[in-house]
Amino acid sequence: MLKRILVLDDNQDILDVVEEALSYEKFQVLITSDSYNIIEIAKIFRPDLFILDDKLAGRRNDEICRQIKWHPLLSNTPVMLCSSYLQQNVDFSSMACDDIIAKPFGLEELMKKVNNLILD
Repeated sequence: MLKRILVLDDNQDILDVVEEALSYEKFQVLITSDSYNIIEIAKIFRPDLFILDDKLAGRRNDEICRQIKWHPLLSNTPVMLCSSYLQQNVDFSSMACDDIIAKPFGLEELMKKVNNLILD
């Protein structure tokens, strides 16, 4: 069975590229820009990994991470944040994420981080 990855971003171009790259590597991928229904989407899709944009229109990502980590069905699912703001004074450890990748990122780096989180 293919490992499932749920990708949340408000940039359709990023969603399309990440979906294509992960699908090529034989992952089942669901992309969405719906941050308000991410838990309901995840309960149906049952991802093995979340990849979340750090800055979403309308919602704080730390809130989404905590919802995932506190949900009984999702709490053990790794969460990777994608951020353009790694150089700023942001405390990512307080967001309950398992890993972070800086935007812009290369596909090789993305695959390495995904494999570390999902296949270990």
